[in-house]
Amino acid sequence: MHRAALSTWPGWLRATRRARRMVAAFLLMIAAALAAAPSFAAQPELASFDIEHEDDGLLLSYTLNFELSHSVEDALNKGVPLYFVAEAEVFRDRWYWRDRRVARATRTWRILFQPLTLSYRVTFGGLTQTYPSRAEAFAAVRRAARWKIAEPGQIDDGRHYVEFSFRLDTSLLPRPMQIGIGGQPDWSLSVERTQRFR
Repeated sequence: MHRAALSTWPGWLRATRRARRMVAAFLLMIAAALAAAPSFAAQPELASFDIEHEDDGLLLSYTLNFELSHSVEDALNKGVPLYFVAEAEVFRDRWYWRDRRVARATRTWRILFQPLTLSYRVTFGGLTQTYPSRAEAFAAVRRAARWKIAEPGQIDDGRHYVEFSFRLDTSLLPRPMQIGIGGQPDWSLSVERTQRFR
């Protein structure tokens, strides 16, 4: 528009259009910054971790707190199954050589969102259960009570300790997706703990 024509506009109208352009540019800058910012998931933390050495064997109980990153949550919402693995290894001290692993136990969960029913299927140990909400589905993954990780005969009178790990296992995802997310930190979700017991 010609400059002479602009000068005939009321001053408040010119100011309002300028303010709107500035606000729009500011909002675009914020949106671009949020899109560019990495969406790292906070690493899981163990809210509780307890080892019981009983006549039945060695029992492990734990509770985890964790949230999914935006990328992982988006993949789950699009129907990509997620796999979580908990692993516990029991070692016996040896002063003359490497510590000896006397027992190993592993648990794997598969979580799948079903868009048609807006529900979540959790598969664990060959059994599948459906949950109406994500919170309920992940509650099944976040805790274990009295999980037997060693038989009574595997623990002797020596000194022992447990190495525990929990992780989102990307090696079980579809192969093309593994290539696409390789090295992305927002798909790195794991926690480890080493603890002695009597």
